[in-house]
Amino acid sequence: MRDAVLEAARFLAAERMRQLTLEDVADHVRYSPFHLARAFERQVGLPPGKFLAAQRFQLAKELLLDTGEKVVDICHEVGFSAPGTFTTRFTAAVGVSPHRFRQLPDLLAEHPPAPVRVAGADCAGGAVTGRALLSPAALAALDGGPAVYVGLFAARAARGIPVSGALLGPDLEFVLAGVPPGTYRLLACALPAAADPRGQLAPRVQAVGSAPRPVRIRPGPVPLSQDVQLDLAPSWSPPVLVALPPLASAGAQEWRSGGRLARIG
Repeated sequence: MRDAVLEAARFLAAERMRQLTLEDVADHVRYSPFHLARAFERQVGLPPGKFLAAQRFQLAKELLLDTGEKVVDICHEVGFSAPGTFTTRFTAAVGVSPHRFRQLPDLLAEHPPAPVRVAGADCAGGAVTGRALLSPAALAALDGGPAVYVGLFAARAARGIPVSGALLGPDLEFVLAGVPPGTYRLLACALPAAADPRGQLAPRVQAVGSAPRPVRIRPGPVPLSQDVQLDLAPSWSPPVLVALPPLASAGAQEWRSGGRLARIG
């Protein structure tokens, strides 16, 4: 079944411009739609339909950065029929609207990302501490050093803005504080630190990782300790859609920080 799921993911990524149904994908891998859908979500972390949408949003990010096409034209080009729906879903996944995303390279050139901790909204909440561990393959591929982002999200896939997040310093240690009690996913992504703003907003190489189990946060002064291992993202994995560099840019954060930014060092 694993081979069928991986082939289905590759098929969806390669054919992201086509109008596909679950039956189309199931026929391609010669599996029943019902069993494929269940196995796909269990292994990949997203249902096939959301995985396909993620691939289309990734293409939309690239088109927004690399072309002067209107947002409405990009919407149709990546397979959406309603611009309003496209904008709403893009914003939920990426953390900023398509128009705002297109402006980010200039903003980041003026205010480059720097190590930072952005606490959660609950001053009396819990915390997670740990260290990011990158595989040798990830370190080699991220030539010039990694920019490692770590955050707590409500779901298995990173969407929007994390509950609490950080761009790590050279020691790759993190403290995610102010987290409301609940169950979260600890997710991490490493981008090429030496890349220009465009290269960081839509990187061609990235490493990803997550804690092996959901993280349960309880209020109190004793933090939970949890390291996270990162490795090169396989070709079939869902793209990391969140616009991570703006989360560590003082200029990009002025409108939403509320005084919660804590620079490292």
